[in-house]
Amino acid sequence: MQVFEATTADNGIRADIFISQHYPQFSRSSMASLFSSGHICIDRLTLKPSYNIRVGDLVSVNESILNQQPPAIVLPIIYEDDEVLVINKPAGILSHSKGAINLEASVASFIKPGLDKELVSNRAGIVHRLDRKTSGIIITGKNQKSLDWLQKQFSARKTKKQYLAIVEGIPEPPEAIIDAPITRNPKKPQTFMVSSAGKPSQTYYSLMKSFQKANKSYSILELKPQTGRTHQIRIHLAYINHPVVGDNVYGNDGPNLMLHARSLELTLPNRQRRVFSAPIPKYFEEFQAE
Repeated sequence: MQVFEATTADNGIRADIFISQHYPQFSRSSMASLFSSGHICIDRLTLKPSYNIRVGDLVSVNESILNQQPPAIVLPIIYEDDEVLVINKPAGILSHSKGAINLEASVASFIKPGLDKELVSNRAGIVHRLDRKTSGIIITGKNQKSLDWLQKQFSARKTKKQYLAIVEGIPEPPEAIIDAPITRNPKKPQTFMVSSAGKPSQTYYSLMKSFQKANKSYSILELKPQTGRTHQIRIHLAYINHPVVGDNVYGNDGPNLMLHARSLELTLPNRQRRVFSAPIPKYFEEFQAE
């Protein structure tokens, strides 16, 4: 337990600001979990982030949550060398935590033991991300030099990403580029939407197969995003009225999000051009067979 006494300089400031000043290595948003879990108190009374600090207040902080580590997990490794690690991320696993306080296992926590000490943040080594419910290929850097190299590959659009999705209905035409700008949804800030005010976004799709199930039509699409906006494929497919099966944000809920990052082509830090592929999850086949 750590106790901080408020001075004249602290009088009137919010409790979350007061606490963040004593823990500069953590953002205010990441420290919010300390307040919500009752780990910050005055005289055993739990504080709210909006509480106005008074001179002489003795604010106690239970630091136990700050010292916890996420549980260990083992993820399928597709390729590894001295510079990079390529993983087949299972659906349900985060790419990285949202704040510096990370109590959930993620790709970032899995790769952390193998990183150079210079990479210390909660998303260290993560070059690009996949949504929690999306499975498939993700590449990470082991040191700052390799991380910079890979990030330039993505920002310069020198990578080639291929996804597989099962969507509702049968798209027409069977092959096209969805060219629709994407921006954050002001009504739901954690989601995004197509808007003329958004950033340019393009996704190529091609119909591979269509099938019937319970009197409904479904399609298997190959997708190649030309840009890398958050939720881009899911938003674009919902925009053309063919949402990804199991997309509870932009479509209809289901047990699995039928979206898989099947392959990634890029140039590694050793200057070798490589293509990495991840096997399709069994639930893709199970959905078609039901």
